[in-house]
Amino acid sequence: MEKDLETGSGPGWLQRVVIGRNPKRTALRIVVLSITCFVLFRYVLLPIRVEGVSMMPTYKERRPNFVNRLGYIFHEPRRGDVVTIRTSGYSIMYMKRVIGLPGETVAFHLGHAVIDGQVLEEPYIKYPCDWELPPRHLGANEYFFVGDNRSMPASDHYMGVATRHRIVGKVTL
Repeated sequence: MEKDLETGSGPGWLQRVVIGRNPKRTALRIVVLSITCFVLFRYVLLPIRVEGVSMMPTYKERRPNFVNRLGYIFHEPRRGDVVTIRTSGYSIMYMKRVIGLPGETVAFHLGHAVIDGQVLEEPYIKYPCDWELPPRHLGANEYFFVGDNRSMPASDHYMGVATRHRIVGKVTL
């Protein structure tokens, strides 16, 4: 080692910065990191981009977010969770908030979500709403979802019921 430093025949400083002292170990790290990133972003964290204003101001339009596909392994979706719901495939999904759980009755009266006759406290709603929607009873495997921007007319807003198998995961970022 001393001889290498004296003669200058050892790895140069640029090689040590770029590759490290042990090229085989660095190559192994690169392979492991590449495989981990591929699995993570292909099967666990699904990148999505918000299109539309239905989740404003919580989620801005055209901003990237990630869906944790493992978010509901140990528990079912909860009220208030922001989830993605697939329509027919994974290329087009809706990002909405869960407000109704299986077995509940969901309605809108004077702009407020009403669950089983009780007004739902929703601190994430920032814009006024005047929706009037009749009660809808959810089945054993159904969730009611809606966006946070309720200033739009109800007819222009995509909301409704999705079965559990249509929920892809929980939005994390």
